[in-house]
Amino acid sequence: MVKHMTWADRLRGGLQKTRAQLNQNAGFLGRDLRSYTRDEGALEDLEMALLAADVGGPATADILRSVQASRRPDLLAALSDALIEQLEPPKQEPAAGSNGLTPWFQPRVKPSPVEPAGHVVMVIGVNGVGKTTTIAKLGQHYMEHGKSVMFGAGDTFRAAAGAQLEVWGNRLGVPVVQGKEGGDPAAVAFDAADKRKARGTDLLLVDTAGRLHNQTNLMQELQKVHRVIGKADAGEPAEVWMVLDAVTGQNGLQQAKKFNEAIALTGVVVTKLDGTAKGGILIPIVRELGVPIKFIGVGEQADDLQPFNAAEYVEALLAQ
Repeated sequence: MVKHMTWADRLRGGLQKTRAQLNQNAGFLGRDLRSYTRDEGALEDLEMALLAADVGGPATADILRSVQASRRPDLLAALSDALIEQLEPPKQEPAAGSNGLTPWFQPRVKPSPVEPAGHVVMVIGVNGVGKTTTIAKLGQHYMEHGKSVMFGAGDTFRAAAGAQLEVWGNRLGVPVVQGKEGGDPAAVAFDAADKRKARGTDLLLVDTAGRLHNQTNLMQELQKVHRVIGKADAGEPAEVWMVLDAVTGQNGLQQAKKFNEAIALTGVVVTKLDGTAKGGILIPIVRELGVPIKFIGVGEQADDLQPFNAAEYVEALLAQ
């Protein structure tokens, strides 16, 4: 009998390359961190490991300061706390335990759904990050959590994109609003938003054409799509999520900054974490974009895209 892999199993497996990178650059991470003190040598090794994992200089400096100042008795807990703080700053004071501290990792049985702020999510990103497939996975996720879903095929420049989204729609039983090949993507977005409102569908996911951050005319078109959705349905899109390929690392982050300047992001979906040794890129994404990570992907299957939880991520990253 084949054992069903839990999300925790898939996440640990997906972060294997990043974990190996940490161990390669700081061998003590592969051992029992509870036996390590925060001496100068250990902190230097930790600094090298974090930088190699694409955590970035500013965040690494902050993490080291937090580790040094921590009241935790061992390095594992101190490091875990520091990483979680970078990925998901606490919104409230933790409930005190016997020593005034909370456990550094509290696993969940099943990831809880990410509740969009409104009814329309506009999905953007550069070419090749897998936006269309990600939209399909998001659609399946929300349907499993009881939401009615629609797709808007706003990538009218690439015929295959609309066809691909239609295939996914047929497979999932999700209606897809299409336009003419080469037509105005804003018109498709308007039509999709108008139909979602009329039908009372819970969630509309709008695909957009892949574009580079330095293509001014295409970025302006993205802004137009955003505006016309609001004309069809006031207050929408309430969410703008950018799909980032983790393999692109810092390059992808710089692209995201330009997108964020053109159209304010409300969240990021990070895919292909299983294909990179630099999974630490999630930290500078949160720090420098100032928006939360909504979902992460560690494989090709639909279940390999799940809501992001900082504690789960750190536990998988530092799995002993």
